[in-house]
Amino acid sequence: MRTTAAPIRDTDVMQNPPELPPRLSDIGVIASVGTLLWLAGAVGLLVAHIVGGRPLDLWFGTCVAGVVLGGIGYAIFRWQRSAARRGTRTAQQGLH
Repeated sequence: MRTTAAPIRDTDVMQNPPELPPRLSDIGVIASVGTLLWLAGAVGLLVAHIVGGRPLDLWFGTCVAGVVLGGIGYAIFRWQRSAARRGTRTAQQGLH
């Protein structure tokens, strides 16, 4: 015999979570910091390769891919934000 649980309908129990502070929800800052961290990893591995003879392996390739994809993502974000500021009809909403 199978029973299904009834959905919770009490609004006192189901509350919306608090919004993130602006410093944690600013996409531009998050994308830039993430891309810079990938860049720092790539530079560190490159220096280890030059100085210590460490091979450029999967870790270096992953860092380079992170830099490239982060740069592309940031460029798309800037493009969408400028379109939203211009008032373009097809631009993503909610970008400041």
